Amino acid sequence: MTKPPPPPSPPPPPIKGSYEVVAVMATGLNATIVNAMLNALCRNVAWTQPAAFYVKLHTADPGAAGATAPAANTTRVLAAFSAAAAGSITTSADINWTNVPNAETYSHVSFWDTVGPAGGNFLGSDDLATPRLVAIGDNFTILAGQLSLSITPVAA
Repeated sequence: MTKPPPPPSPPPPPIKGSYEVVAVMATGLNATIVNAMLNALCRNVAWTQPAAFYVKLHTADPGAAGATAPAANTTRVLAAFSAAAAGSITTSADINWTNVPNAETYSHVSFWDTVGPAGGNFLGSDDLATPRLVAIGDNFTILAGQLSLSITPVAA
């Protein structure tokens, strides 16, 4: 009498601290910034952090370089932040654009280290929770506390 084949081996347990990437999106921190932070943290490589943090409006995903779909209002507005806590940082003051020049829908923002409207280093991007249609002459505001950046997971 022949023996039945042994049952298949269970897959090995995942390595603690490893993560599977299931989707790749253009929004998020710029790879150059992330690599610089990791090299500073893990390899003692000096990193010069941005001197300022400016926000620019977009009508679609800004792309990996922050250059796609800029809004007609090219003003980059300086953002102020509260102290970071639990791996997250949030704006401490309103970010205002006044008298917008075109009727369009804002859906994304990009982050820069200079006021621009051109030049500087692209830091990252994100989508707005709700796209907003503006008319010529409108003001557009991201309220204090409504823009936050997080790095996760954070050890508890």
